[in-house]
Amino acid sequence: MADDKVLDAQKWVNATYGGVSGYVRCPEDGRTGWSTMYALVMGLQHELGISPLVASFGPTTMSRLEALGDIGFGWNKNSNIVRILQHGLFCKGYWGANGYGEYGAVTTEAVKALRVDMGLPDGGTGTTGGVTTAKIFKCILNMDAYVVVAGGTDKIREIQRWLNGRYWQRSAYNIGPADGIYSRDVQKSLVIALQYELGISAPNGNFGPATQDGLRAHTVREGSSGIFVELFTAACVFNEPVILRGLDDSEVRTTFKSSFDSKTREFVEIFQSFSQLYKQGDANYGVGEYDTWAQLLVSMGNADRRATGSDTRFEITASRARWLRDNGYQLVGRYLYDPPGSTLDKEIKPGELQTIFDAGLRVFPIYQDNARQLADFTYSHGYQHALNAHDLASQYGFNRGTTIYFAVDYDAQQGEIDSSPQGIITYFNGVVAGLASRGKKYFHGVYGSRNVCINVTKKTGARFSFVSGMSWGFSGNLGYSLPPNWAINQIKEFKVTNGSDTFDLDRDVWRLNGEPGSNSVNRPAGPADTFIAYVQRLYNHALAYKSANNVGTNASRLVMEYIRHEKYHGLTWWWLANSYDGDFVEYCNSRGEQVINSFTDTVTGYELDATHLMATANGFLENSDPDDKGDATGGDVAGWGGDIMTFWADWRNSVEEYASPLTFCRAKLAIPGTVSSFGYTDMIEDVDGYLLAKHVAGGGNIAAWMTSHYNNGGALSRFRSHFDRRWQTASNAKSSCSKLLYGAIDSKISPARFALITGAGAALPGDYILIPGNGAKFDDFCQGFADRQLALIGLENTLAAKYRQNLKTYREQAAKRAARRSDG
Repeated sequence: MADDKVLDAQKWVNATYGGVSGYVRCPEDGRTGWSTMYALVMGLQHELGISPLVASFGPTTMSRLEALGDIGFGWNKNSNIVRILQHGLFCKGYWGANGYGEYGAVTTEAVKALRVDMGLPDGGTGTTGGVTTAKIFKCILNMDAYVVVAGGTDKIREIQRWLNGRYWQRSAYNIGPADGIYSRDVQKSLVIALQYELGISAPNGNFGPATQDGLRAHTVREGSSGIFVELFTAACVFNEPVILRGLDDSEVRTTFKSSFDSKTREFVEIFQSFSQLYKQGDANYGVGEYDTWAQLLVSMGNADRRATGSDTRFEITASRARWLRDNGYQLVGRYLYDPPGSTLDKEIKPGELQTIFDAGLRVFPIYQDNARQLADFTYSHGYQHALNAHDLASQYGFNRGTTIYFAVDYDAQQGEIDSSPQGIITYFNGVVAGLASRGKKYFHGVYGSRNVCINVTKKTGARFSFVSGMSWGFSGNLGYSLPPNWAINQIKEFKVTNGSDTFDLDRDVWRLNGEPGSNSVNRPAGPADTFIAYVQRLYNHALAYKSANNVGTNASRLVMEYIRHEKYHGLTWWWLANSYDGDFVEYCNSRGEQVINSFTDTVTGYELDATHLMATANGFLENSDPDDKGDATGGDVAGWGGDIMTFWADWRNSVEEYASPLTFCRAKLAIPGTVSSFGYTDMIEDVDGYLLAKHVAGGGNIAAWMTSHYNNGGALSRFRSHFDRRWQTASNAKSSCSKLLYGAIDSKISPARFALITGAGAALPGDYILIPGNGAKFDDFCQGFADRQLALIGLENTLAAKYRQNLKTYREQAAKRAARRSDG
């Protein structure tokens, strides 16, 4: 939205300095942005006698401004400098003046307000306060915010203001934002603050030897207090939340404080476990010693810490495999491919995998074809690379369900991650399409900076992240915590000397219960085969039980009841899905069966909650779809409807951080790698449960559906199949969500709505929309639900069309590559 005061600034600065050599005009559109701030900076440089003008507030600008002294009430050395300051204040949202050119009471109060927002003292009462120093002037002419912005938190802003207030007058410290967002600038500010407290003579924000040595001497633990505890707990907050993985993911958070108490120790223990530092029973478990400091501050942590993973471009011979095993390594990453023209000779060699297995090691496959600049990342490249990776992995014999890590081997910026037609996400959409076109034998993982891994996981569903942590200076590693799905963290490159043999090796921290690695090839079983066989056994038991006891219940339904009976039982589930057959439960138990809670989805590689899936299917089997596709029933409550009710409560309880329900849905609703009351796997289980129920209701059996869906490609189009059968249109999906939350007539919905929403401490939607203006937000929430359905099926739909579109091109290019290889 255009702002008249910003427009005033743009018109004035262009008119005043447009004829000065080197000046770059800013657009006159009334919108604050870097172009406007740079124009004001260049105007300031002209007033300070600097030539040529540059779009940067650098050391020369700072020193010339410092030479003028502080600028405060009544300062009249240069009215244009005052006016530049006032325009900058308006651009940052402060009322800079009632009239331009004089530093009067209004400007003084605006600067006071700015200083307080920054965390600085306001400078005194009346006209003695509100002074602008050179450092503050620089802040007025940048795009940093000093109030919480979208996605920020008061907790982080508190730390930002504390850092500014304590260190702003130190020469190496630049006043940072106070916007509630952890970023690379905030991380650097924290390290500079630590360096001052450690007594380092020239703080620079780099995690160098002096900083490392200083932290080794400043262990903090339960009972400690003072400045180092404050800095340590600040770093803890910057690394939250820690995600505890399971069928029900959870977030663990902490607080900024000056005393290391038991709650801090508990968080440190969880962070250490998550980061693969220490475990219960270790001497440093729960202690803020050097390794923990390092892990909180830089992406590689202590590069010399114990690590059991590795990766290399060099062939693993029998001798090298023995060296790895003898030195504590258990996993090694190797490349599937070496592109034409490369001299690295890095692809897996014939017989090498067996050599690795014979040494008791595991291996994980990496695919990299250049991948060092934005131009390498297009949809077509991703699609072709996925086909090539699939074919090569199959030739090597890698088992179904193996994760292939596709590399992003440079410091991709956020704009490059999101851009199109060249962009990281666009490339990985192609990877997803290519692997799916081959039947999704393999899962896709991502290698790259923390930020690349986080984005690729959320937007394309990468199974695991292989983090390039040793590139600690990457902007994508500064100001970002470890991805929740990190499996391998690359922390150090070094040269191995093994007798007369030398080779380069990367040390990798291999996370427990993450990437399993492969210790065999050509195994026929898939990741869901054990569970499918289990369902078949239960189905056979159900047929036998029905025959022996003259029971009329559908055999597939008995299987659903058995798997869900321990977790999903009681009055609620009797109301939604009817009771379960206790005699059949005993029948199965007496034959050595027990409830298996989870299995691996063959399309995404994520663990699915089998009990939730079967309870959902049971509910949909008991309750038919409404005649009106835009309505809702009790069956929906057993699936997506119950989840959207809790998600509504989630939004209402997070409204300070997410004022917009659309923003909340885009950030939290069924997003891979994101903890939510309606997570990605929840949505998959709801969708699969619905499709299973419809198959059984149509006369099919559960065992056949499991095989068809998870092993024969049915799940590749799960979201489209569900959408077409349940809603058919986005408007129906939105209407269905709206009626389920407020207005559906099915008697099973109202009690569930009351229990799930008020039980989570939120107001019912019917009460919420009575408040003027809230009806539009309720509508946006339901729109967010419908939008997410389209986003989930969009990948399946548009990519399916592109399979056919790109397949011919891929085959032609593959033939050309093969011809080049055969020519020498």
